[in-house]
Amino acid sequence: MSEPGEWLIYRGIGEPHDGVPQLPPPPPWRDFAGGRSAPVGGDESADRRLGIPGRIAEEHRPGAEELEMINAALYLRRPLLVTGDPGAGKSTLAHSVARELEFGKVLRWPIVSRSTLLDGLYHYDAIARLQDVQIDSHASADAGAGADPAQNVGSYIRLGPLGTALLPSDRPRVLLIDELDKSDIDLPNDLLNVLEEGEFAIPELERIVDRLPDGEADVLDHDGNKVRIKGGRVQCRAFPFVVLTSNGERDFPAPLMRRCIHLELDRPDHKRLAAFVKAHLGEEAARSSEDLIAHFLDRSRSELLATDQLLNAIYLTHAAAPAGRDRLADLLIQRLDRPR
Repeated sequence: MSEPGEWLIYRGIGEPHDGVPQLPPPPPWRDFAGGRSAPVGGDESADRRLGIPGRIAEEHRPGAEELEMINAALYLRRPLLVTGDPGAGKSTLAHSVARELEFGKVLRWPIVSRSTLLDGLYHYDAIARLQDVQIDSHASADAGAGADPAQNVGSYIRLGPLGTALLPSDRPRVLLIDELDKSDIDLPNDLLNVLEEGEFAIPELERIVDRLPDGEADVLDHDGNKVRIKGGRVQCRAFPFVVLTSNGERDFPAPLMRRCIHLELDRPDHKRLAAFVKAHLGEEAARSSEDLIAHFLDRSRSELLATDQLLNAIYLTHAAAPAGRDRLADLLIQRLDRPR
């Protein structure tokens, strides 16, 4: 056990010092791949959520009802609406399905109060196009007639996560629409038609389709790859595996509910929490943190807590081994529903 203050990097002494190299490696869920070569088809965000590849599946199997609802959504090609407390594993479920079924990188659409359907479908940069048209018009005035500016309109369109998920492909993508209950009142209803029909139009392309070569235009998808759009419309071939998550902060309209398979995740029990810890931090950390897990479960009966708070506390108390371990853990695991 460290002496009080020994684990501190920033000490508030007002004098520069080279203490940063003393920091241990980051927690697995905060280890980013910038500057490193990622494996082909790899999903760094899935590794951060699922822990060491394969270990979470080895340590914990979903319950029978959870498996049935996931497979029902796969069979019926219906969105899966997953509700539960923060940290119950709602978002992790999407990454787990994508990894096991080799559906590729999860397309994530985090919802905020200002999110609109168009944000999920595509973005058209009209201002950039106007600027380029003005520049080209001056250049062509000097050099003579240029190419039809309509032919490069696709360069200013980028598909969003929902639009990318609906691109035609033989294997479905996984689309995570995260925290839908944070949206304004209209978005759940706005999603109905797109999720029911599996297609949408891009009016900026539809208007000029007769001026496009073969009626096609190249645009960027959410992953940054060029894809070809024909006739100004996107229509899926394999319906994506859509996971809608909600913390249960609001009710959704009946038309959306009847189009979804609903799965409610219970709070993790001791066995599942221990599996999460072992998957991310290893067996030794899980074994030495049995008391913190038990204390977390005891508090969660009357307080709103999140699993990632527990992981943060275990990582820090295990990596830094500071004195006052329990006090520090309580500081990190503060109830989320406390009065402000």
